[in-house]
Amino acid sequence: QVQLVESGGDLVQPGGSLRLSCSASGTIYTPNALGWYRQAPGKQREWVATASSGGSKVYADSVKARFTISYDNAKNTVYLQMNSLKPEDTAVYYCNYKPASGAAYWGQGTQVIVSS
Repeated sequence: QVQLVESGGDLVQPGGSLRLSCSASGTIYTPNALGWYRQAPGKQREWVATASSGGSKVYADSVKARFTISYDNAKNTVYLQMNSLKPEDTAVYYCNYKPASGAAYWGQGTQVIVSS
């Protein structure tokens, strides 16, 4: 079993920044990937970014120039630095843990609202 705890969601003005954190605990296998997804009201959940325990990072085109993902292997924690936030970034952000083999796990989500 793996537990994921997200934090950092908040209300922020357009153009502002936020940093989300996701800490994984339990039976953590390596290699693995920790990633972020988001779900806006009335929309399907979409992938945002993923970082692997081996150091690779990938981003959705919609956030590539504005968001930065980082992975602290010692803490089994992934961060998502979000800059130049737009109203369309408003969503519940979910953390996802996926080992190289085995089941994936989801966190409960953290709310990000971008509004003036």
